[in-house]
This record gives sequence, C-alpha cells and structure tokens, in this order.
Amino acid sequence: MNIADLLGFLSEERFIPELKAKTKDEALEELTDLLVEANLIRNKHLILEMLHRRESVGSTGIGHGIAIPHGRTTAAPELIIAFGRSSNGIAWEAIDGKPVHLIFLVIAPPHEEDNQYLPMLGKLVEFLHDENNRKKLLEIKTYQEFEELIKA
Repeated sequence: MNIADLLGFLSEERFIPELKAKTKDEALEELTDLLVEANLIRNKHLILEMLHRRESVGSTGIGHGIAIPHGRTTAAPELIIAFGRSSNGIAWEAIDGKPVHLIFLVIAPPHEEDNQYLPMLGKLVEFLHDENNRKKLLEIKTYQEFEELIKA
C-alpha cells in the first residue's frame, strides 16, 4: 500500500478545503455529515459516539497541526476517509498542545478481509510526517490540487 491508495477511499465529496467548525466536536460532526450526505454510512450517531469514545481514550491530534480521528464501527460498510482543513486551527488537545489544521477522518468496519485500515493509517502518518507535505496541504484550495499532491 502507498499513499496514492488513499484516493481510493476519499473523493471530492469527502473533501472540505475550509471547515466551518470552530471546535473538535463541530469538526467531527462536519466531516461525518459528508459521509451521511454521500450515503456511505448508516448511522451518524454511531460514528460520532465511536469517535468521541476514541478521543476520550487519547487525543487523535498527533502534533504538527494534524488530527486523524479514526476507529472501527458497524456503521461503516468499508474503509472510508474524509478530509477537512482549518486555516484558523481547532483546539484538539493534540500531543504538542497546538491547534489542528489538517484533519483526516478514517473509519472502517470491525472486520475487513483485505485489512487496509491499519496500513492506511500508517501511510497517512508517514506522509504527514513530511513537513513539505503538511505545508502543501495547508495551501491547497481544490480537490484536484489535493489529488496532485497525493499522486506526486
């Protein structure tokens, strides 16, 4: 698996170049709403409950302005990813204490035959560890620019 495989789980309808959300809860809801509108998930409340439970165990804010809220749930029929950016930043209780600007929501069913959930999380973290990739993600305005960056 490589980072370009991400594009198989994310689409333009699950891409927000500028989140309206001002809080972590609002951001989780805004990203989850994308999945509902795309008819990709069966139960928004199950997803949000799972995400809040995951955040209560430990913040998914991994530092450097990044959060990767994630988890497994029966409400997800397959691995699904959504992306949102916040220019102003959102308090996320990240490990470095800084606001989050780049948010990748990753959800998957409890069992996957092809087990893509953990490898995709790993590839995302690896990709986002590169400062140049983070800077470019902060500058993109369209899904097409996002695609070009991921394919590069």
